[in-house]
Amino acid sequence: MPSYDYPFNERIRTLLRVEDLFAKVLHNVEAGHEFHHHCALLTLLQILDVIDRAELKLDLLQELDHQRAVMSQLIGNPSIAADTLDTILNEIDVASTALRAETTKLGQTLRANEWLMSIKQRAGIPGGVCEFDVPSYHYWLGLGEARRRQDFDAWLKPLLPMQQAIVIILRILRGSGITTKLVAYSGAYQQMLGGAKPAQMLRIEVADDVSCFPEVSANKYAINIRFNALEYSQKPQKYEEDVKFSLTLCNL
Repeated sequence: MPSYDYPFNERIRTLLRVEDLFAKVLHNVEAGHEFHHHCALLTLLQILDVIDRAELKLDLLQELDHQRAVMSQLIGNPSIAADTLDTILNEIDVASTALRAETTKLGQTLRANEWLMSIKQRAGIPGGVCEFDVPSYHYWLGLGEARRRQDFDAWLKPLLPMQQAIVIILRILRGSGITTKLVAYSGAYQQMLGGAKPAQMLRIEVADDVSCFPEVSANKYAINIRFNALEYSQKPQKYEEDVKFSLTLCNL
């Protein structure tokens, strides 16, 4: 079942971006071919750009501490599975400890690598890392999968605590809220939002056989969802049929 996450603020938007980029890095590193490792490295350099723009480490630590405090209040609650709660608390503790152990700015070890930064500079140019532009990079790609994996392990190690913290926080966020089954009549749906604690993200799920996708315009007061059909030769067009979907408003 396809699902779509829509963040309501820049903080959650940054977490979703880093999650998406990190998943692509890990997938391509595991694939092993030099073309996959090329994609993995360029994506890793994109992660540096994203985390450069935010005090991400402080935000993650504050959120982990907040979630630990919230979860700790549930200890002894008969309606909460004790084993599951203990597992979550342990994961939060491990992630917090690892994140605090990194005393430098997130990604600083990569920024201090002059060779990687030279590739990053060239990567902003279309086709800028061809073998005649950066022969050292072409040489590295030819060193073999084992050597490239060894380098990726070293480059990713300082960022893994950040990635684990983001995984935990987004898992808690996605698991929050109540899912409601709704219908977008003629492909459109609107809902006013209220309450003292505004939502931070919404999730939309549609059936596999629905041939459209949602576009969302939202803020803390209202959400507007419009389902569109993909046209391969022009911009997406409004989907005119009724669409059954599930909506979850998520909050930490």
